[in-house]
This record gives sequence, structure tokens and C-alpha cells, in this order.
Amino acid sequence: MAQIFEGIMLVCFGSAWPFSIWKSYVSKKTSGKSLPFLWIIFTGYICGIAYKIAGNTDKIIYLYAFNSLLVFSDIILFYRNRKFEKRKTA
Repeated sequence: MAQIFEGIMLVCFGSAWPFSIWKSYVSKKTSGKSLPFLWIIFTGYICGIAYKIAGNTDKIIYLYAFNSLLVFSDIILFYRNRKFEKRKTA
């Protein structure tokens, strides 16, 4: 039963990332983003995966993996956008 709530939580959190990624991709700006926050969230998802691998493996691991890929995509876009901003100011 707890897996249902964990799954719902991950779906809710994960549903916000595509919008964030799209905003990062289109705007080519880092404003409104916090790199430490993104890395903390990414680390949390990786820890969730590690927990599932350590003996609590179920299908929820796919939600952790998917969400971690979304957050990592946003991290990559942050670095790309920061490069764009540095070129613009140079």
C-alpha cells in the first residue's frame, strides 16, 4: 500500500520537471534556477534508486530513474545556459 503513495509522490514531483526543462531549453537563461538545488534533488533520486536496489526493489524504481534523468537533463541545460550567458556578456 505504501508503494502506491510513493508512486503518486514521484509522479507528482516528476510532472513538474518537463515544464522546467522546457523553460530552460527555450529561455537559454539560468535565472530562476538553483544549481545546488538541482544537484540535491538529483542526489535524492539516486539515493531512492540505491534504496530500491538494496533490497526493496519494485517497479517504483523506474519512477526514481525517470525523475533522475529529468533532473539531470535540467542540470545539463543549466550548464549549457550558463555558457550562453557567459558568451553574451563577453
